[in-house]
Amino acid sequence: MNVLITGSNGFIGKNLKISLEKLKRFNIIDFNREHSEEDLLIAVKRAEIIVHLAGENRPENNEAFEETNHMLTKKICKFCSEKDTKTHIIFSSSIQAGNDSQYGKSKLAAEEELLKLKNNSANFVNIFRFPGVFGKWCKPNYNSVVATFCNNVANNLPIEIKDKSNKLNLVYIDDLVDQILEVINSPLDEVFVDTKSVHQKTLGEVAEIINSFRKNRTKLYVANMEDSFIKALYATYVTYLPKENFSYDLISHEDERGVFVEFLKSKLFGQVSFLTSNPGVTRGEHFHHTKLEKFLVIKGKARFRFRSLDNNEKFEIFTDNEKLQVVESIPGWAHDITNVGENEMIVLLWANEIFDEKRPDTFSHEV
Repeated sequence: MNVLITGSNGFIGKNLKISLEKLKRFNIIDFNREHSEEDLLIAVKRAEIIVHLAGENRPENNEAFEETNHMLTKKICKFCSEKDTKTHIIFSSSIQAGNDSQYGKSKLAAEEELLKLKNNSANFVNIFRFPGVFGKWCKPNYNSVVATFCNNVANNLPIEIKDKSNKLNLVYIDDLVDQILEVINSPLDEVFVDTKSVHQKTLGEVAEIINSFRKNRTKLYVANMEDSFIKALYATYVTYLPKENFSYDLISHEDERGVFVEFLKSKLFGQVSFLTSNPGVTRGEHFHHTKLEKFLVIKGKARFRFRSLDNNEKFEIFTDNEKLQVVESIPGWAHDITNVGENEMIVLLWANEIFDEKRPDTFSHEV
């Protein structure tokens, strides 16, 4: 199936094009600034579906709004009306369509051209009025405050906020592309399509969350990935990191026993660390009232010993990297772990809470 994407090298266009290509059942036809009107005519004639994304947001002069947003759409409609076969047109309008700005007026005029085409022909027309769209490859310092904030914070540049209470309607690029794909596969009878998964936030909220991403890195905190907006915003933020910041260092606490390294922390899922132990070394020899831990030996051989503080019962578990067995600490049972192998032992460790020096819930006890 031939799909024409106008503005295919733009922010939304690039994301949509990659998703369509991965499905391997669409032939993509590109139309961008470098193409001519003749190229457009040929492309429209070939296309069974047109996703019309090309548009001006911040041109050098107001005439460009009319030329690109309105007149380009008018040409597409004209070429579609001259075809022998019907075409499904999906148009990216804006929630600003119809307001007093030149941009809003030009988008409304484009919508009216499409409505005339639908009413006078058998062509399918679906119109999205997009809110602010954010995600990877969105150009900063252009028409997206999210892109600008992400870029500036990721690159240690200041951000400017005039009114923290300013309300934003935002949609993540992946959610938007998914919805466009749904409409491509199943054209809707209704012309206007409500954008799904819209997040309503204030400018201050967005800035606070983005600033927290930079701070969390040094503290090893993971953002709340159960929140769909924060998850999408973090996925966006990291795409603006300079390449030299794709990695970051951890602190290794080393002594004669081996090393202990904290990796990830979260108020939701606790803390992930790893430790190494030299042959014969025993770690632990403590108990917890409430704190929970899970151990996984990923290299070497280990002996876990347990002792009940209730009835003094004792038992042992032997495990190694070939067995890949999770061993849990149980509240009220003292426990330790010994490297019983001949080489270094490496253990992955999860705790259900972040270590708190004021309330460690960790008490020394003989095992």
